[in-house]
Amino acid sequence: MGAALTRSAQWIAAGYGAGTLEMTPLNEAILNEIIVFVESFIYNYPQEAKFVFIEPLEWKTSLDPSAFESGYIVSETTVKSEEVDQNGEPLLFLSVPQIKIRSFGQLSRLLYIARDAKLKEAQTCLEANRDPVVKILGSDYNIKKGEDSSALNILDKITKDDDPENEVKMNLARLIQQLDLHLLNHSLKHISLEIRLNPSAVKNDIELLKCFSGKGDQTVLESIEYTSDYEFSNGCRAPPWRQIRGEICYVLVKPHDVETLCITCSTDGVFLNGGKTDDEGEINYERKGEIYKDLVTFLKDKSATFSKNMAKQENKFNEEQQKEKNKANEAPKKEEGAALRKSVAGSGENTPEKNKITFGKSQIGKRLEPSLNWKTAVGYKENKASSKDIQEKRGSRLEKSRLSLSHGRGASPRKGFEKVEDIVSESSSESEEDEEPPDHRQEANADLPSEYWQIQKLVKYLKGGNQTATVIALCSMKDFNLAQETCQLAIRDVGGLEVLINLLDTDELKCKIGSLKILKEISQNPQIRRNIVDLGGLPILVKILDSQNKNLKCLAAETIANVAKFRRARRAVRQHGGITKLVALLDCAQNSTEPAQPSLYETRDVEVARCGALALWSCSKSYANKEAIRLAGGIPLLARLLKTSHQNMLIPVVGTLQECASEANYRAAIKAERIIENLVKNLSSENEQLQEHCAMAIYQCAEDEETRDLVRLHGGLKPLATLLNNTDNKERLAAVTGAIWKCSISRENVTKFREYKAIETLVGLLTDQPEEVLVNVVGALGECCQEHENRVLVRRCGGIQPLVNLLVGINQALLVNVTKAVGACAVEPESMMIIDRLDGVRLLWSLLKNPHPDVKASAAWALCPCIENAKDAGEMVRSFVGGLELVVNLLKSDNKEVLASVCAAITNIAKDQENLAVITDHGVVPLLSKLANTNNDKLRRHLAEAISRCCMWGRNKVAFGEHKAVAPLVRYLKSSDTNVHRATAQALYQLSEDADNCITMHENGAVKLLLDMVGSPDQELQEAAAGCISNIRRLALATEKARYT
Repeated sequence: MGAALTRSAQWIAAGYGAGTLEMTPLNEAILNEIIVFVESFIYNYPQEAKFVFIEPLEWKTSLDPSAFESGYIVSETTVKSEEVDQNGEPLLFLSVPQIKIRSFGQLSRLLYIARDAKLKEAQTCLEANRDPVVKILGSDYNIKKGEDSSALNILDKITKDDDPENEVKMNLARLIQQLDLHLLNHSLKHISLEIRLNPSAVKNDIELLKCFSGKGDQTVLESIEYTSDYEFSNGCRAPPWRQIRGEICYVLVKPHDVETLCITCSTDGVFLNGGKTDDEGEINYERKGEIYKDLVTFLKDKSATFSKNMAKQENKFNEEQQKEKNKANEAPKKEEGAALRKSVAGSGENTPEKNKITFGKSQIGKRLEPSLNWKTAVGYKENKASSKDIQEKRGSRLEKSRLSLSHGRGASPRKGFEKVEDIVSESSSESEEDEEPPDHRQEANADLPSEYWQIQKLVKYLKGGNQTATVIALCSMKDFNLAQETCQLAIRDVGGLEVLINLLDTDELKCKIGSLKILKEISQNPQIRRNIVDLGGLPILVKILDSQNKNLKCLAAETIANVAKFRRARRAVRQHGGITKLVALLDCAQNSTEPAQPSLYETRDVEVARCGALALWSCSKSYANKEAIRLAGGIPLLARLLKTSHQNMLIPVVGTLQECASEANYRAAIKAERIIENLVKNLSSENEQLQEHCAMAIYQCAEDEETRDLVRLHGGLKPLATLLNNTDNKERLAAVTGAIWKCSISRENVTKFREYKAIETLVGLLTDQPEEVLVNVVGALGECCQEHENRVLVRRCGGIQPLVNLLVGINQALLVNVTKAVGACAVEPESMMIIDRLDGVRLLWSLLKNPHPDVKASAAWALCPCIENAKDAGEMVRSFVGGLELVVNLLKSDNKEVLASVCAAITNIAKDQENLAVITDHGVVPLLSKLANTNNDKLRRHLAEAISRCCMWGRNKVAFGEHKAVAPLVRYLKSSDTNVHRATAQALYQLSEDADNCITMHENGAVKLLLDMVGSPDQELQEAAAGCISNIRRLALATEKARYT
């Protein structure tokens, strides 16, 4: 934290006093990261949170003593924490406005109390405590002394210390060190994402604005000029000590409608400074406003006349701006192209001129945005790390233009003829390789191995040799290590790919096989894959699948499997009929013209089918291809191959089924083909990859109840439970826990898992696991805890605390599952006591603010059993500041699940009369009434229950009638759901105590519907229906009596 604040945070000097933190995007990002760390510290590290600081952190707070509640002794001007140190001194002491804090636990609580002001509090605290680490751990940790602040140095200091709290202090030092590194890395990422200005761009903008400035109403400005005429060699006009801060120049601008503006142009953007001083004419460099991305944007905001006149001149200005950019880029591009041609055609000799470094004006001026021209002038080794990203981007553009002009097979038009539905039909769940990688060229001055040049010579023989020379060159090329990137790119860089693809169109079998063997190896490189598609290689590979030669078919299918790792390639395979041909390979023995073999699994046939399955596995990552595989009859063939004992065949077959099982059509077909039995059988295989894919396929298919029963009937639950004990392979563990989660939806399967001791194992996996495993583990426990025996088991195994700890995460799927699990555990009073003690209810309540509707809904459902089973639930609910208002405001949501869950929560909250009074004041009645016109039975049931409860306060019964909630409720009685009937009848019974509501019910036909329900076997429904009819009848009798008297 100390190093990050010193090196990364942006401070403004304030005379001789302490500096202040600028509220820049970078500082805000750093502050937010510190806030997240401190807020969760008390839950993640409870022992370290109690550590008493060497000196208190002290600053002027904006918080009022009234904001502090339980856990504090509060008076009008002071606040003391009940938590004290060994000497009886409070760990938090506030004497308005000065506050002193001496532990991370109190810092966490303060940030919770501060709520919306937490950012300001964190800023003020850090401004007042420039080196907080020294105050927390002592002066030995002062980074300003220039000592090494690495983790090893910190640990060395502490281990030499005789302090009895040594271990806690060591852990705290380690945590602060980790935070420091995290903040530094976060700052670097943040800075790298910023769009930064450079001297050239600023100069172009100023020169263009000068052209459009002058006297007259149509000009954009009266004048614009630099404050200094001197230009440094790097293009900047700011003094060197200001250039260190990224400042480029200072400009005086006189708009038509405002006073003269003194503007700073820096790499971060453009902003208004303090202007020139009257006495000495010096510039006050301090920033006086927000930062804008460029000069034009700044002036548009500051001057209405500039904005108006600029709109008229916009097109002309943009054209001029583009011309300037083109001029600036033209020369470097020529030099880049020449440098690349030299690197490709050269034989490795380097002349002294190539290695010269010229530090002229052009080089230094481009320091903020390096170009290939700069890179080729500087040695490869020196600049490899700093220029890699730029080289890849520029190389990509040059490569595309080079390919379009290259000899041989030209690049086919990419997307001109494709249908729109083909483009949008790709699956959203595709792999990370779907993003096409940036192109990569070898550096002009790279110290390349001899293999690079040898391969390039072989490519020349391929281009110009006869058939014999071509075969010999292919065999020689195959002897190189083609898995090495240098060898792969050597083939590509001199046009070898075009030659290899052209060889596939010949009639020479040996040339085809040699070319395919090389393409199969080098196509594992992401850049080569893209180049093969650009050169039109896929249609040829698909055509070879029709060959009678099995070796050719295998090699073509394997190459397609490597190439089809990104969307465009998968689409091309489908559009050229490749899916149908690949499916046909799965049935290779029957279609072959060679004499029939005694078994389908004869060696060569197995290999052809395996390669076909491998290619289908790669292609099956898009929805359109999955459908094409199904329509081509792929499922029965995959089912038949699944019965083989060849493991190298089974892995791609199961992998394809796993990908396809995400679609409902496939799941139905998988059941029909009795594939589940073989998936279960292969769970007991010794091959970990096969186990993983089988478990993942079961995970996908087990959404269906019948499939879950089949897994149990075929004995699949025991091997799944056994595989839980092997935690080294995280990918397999994620697949296995996923399968257990989905299978646990059926209660019979949960009973079996309890017999196999799987629940205890799942509890043990709640810590030290990656998120993809945790999501599934918690999901499985959430399903298992629907039963009383399992809830007791989870509590006895110590599962409640790790579950509550997971409530502070940010993973949406994990939060949905963990809230469900905590809610299920809260049904048991003893577990609820533990959840309450761990502050779990407050954490659940805070999740109601989560932006994701699924998390909100799941948290609200979990709160229902918590409120129902908590000791003194009413007081607990009221202790959450702003909690009731938050719940009521969620009734404005558009999500039906959120609304149903919030209504259920309100039903439980309203059991306490004081809470019911509070939510009534917050406007719960009109919001509930507004939801009454719904057709969703789940929402209807919980809404009716909430209305029934809310009727028990004041004149709420009358208010519901005034807000027209009664008539829609009567229509709920026509629903087919008995639960809706019961809840509605109870609500109508409460509402019928108001005479106007009785009249509305009678007019909407409630009596006839209620009479039918009086005969219901459900006793609660009977009583509520009868009571409502009784109230309506009583009103009718009273009316009759009044009429005659």
